[in-house]
Amino acid sequence: MTPLLEVSDLVKYFPIIGGAFRRSREAVRAVDGLSFHVDRGETLSIVGESGCGKSTVGKAILRLTEPTSGDLRFDGKSYVAARGAEMKAIRRRLQVVFQDPYGSMNPRMRVRETIAEPLYNFGLTGSRLETTEKVRDLLVRVGLPADALTRFPHEFSGGQRQRLSIARALAPGADLIICDEAVSALDVSVKAQIVNLLSDLQQEIGVALLFISHDLAIVEHLTHRVAVMYLGKIVELADRRDLFRDARHPYTRALLSAVPAPRIKVRKERVILKGDVPSPVHPPSGCRFHTRCPLAFERCRTEEPLLRSVDDKHLSACHLD
Repeated sequence: MTPLLEVSDLVKYFPIIGGAFRRSREAVRAVDGLSFHVDRGETLSIVGESGCGKSTVGKAILRLTEPTSGDLRFDGKSYVAARGAEMKAIRRRLQVVFQDPYGSMNPRMRVRETIAEPLYNFGLTGSRLETTEKVRDLLVRVGLPADALTRFPHEFSGGQRQRLSIARALAPGADLIICDEAVSALDVSVKAQIVNLLSDLQQEIGVALLFISHDLAIVEHLTHRVAVMYLGKIVELADRRDLFRDARHPYTRALLSAVPAPRIKVRKERVILKGDVPSPVHPPSGCRFHTRCPLAFERCRTEEPLLRSVDDKHLSACHLD
């Protein structure tokens, strides 16, 4: 079966402009050759430290920032060079929920107009009464009262605003929703409510999720597969159970060991990483993690490991595997 979303060798560099002639001599290698897919009705989570490039991946997939190279395919069709009506048709099915719901809403628009906006943009509206009924149904689906449609965004709490964002993403009939740190700014109890809502919606309507997060405890509860990023590259990709039970890459083990023990079912031996994440302008040669890896040896410093299968559907980029 053709995956819903296919990302092939995705690269995104941000040139550094400087000097008297404002020439670009160097670049931030935010995303440096990623390949993965998302199946219909699946949740794939991308995790990693701040600055690893995971949010840039989401923006590149949405074409909010143009990829430097690589290919993007939705439902088997490439859209990396799509323009106009062709790209608009993709965006109807490919929606996003941002970290800050209030920042992505017009404070002068009532909830009815906010959620109805994508319906108007994609020509999915009928009469005003039919549009209002669609908005009311979406509000109820995400756990908000129907009478909320006459209120403004500032009248809602952070968790309620995120529910509004989810309703807006569902409005045009999205097949895939990219959740970019969608729960990181919320209280713990509210996080759980939003994650349960996303899980319920996935079971009810079969929407796929690309969940970008640094919270491994949330990821363990929600996801089907996990991709671990470090300095612009995927270093491990596996089924959720396999990754949390038997992480293969030293960086993944370090991430898991940093999560408080009660939140991860399998207790992990604490791994302390030394030093800071290297600059994405000048990434280390060989394995990018070797400058902080407690298991690094000479080959790690000179030869870049490939992301390859080490077990059934379990990929790792480590010379020790």
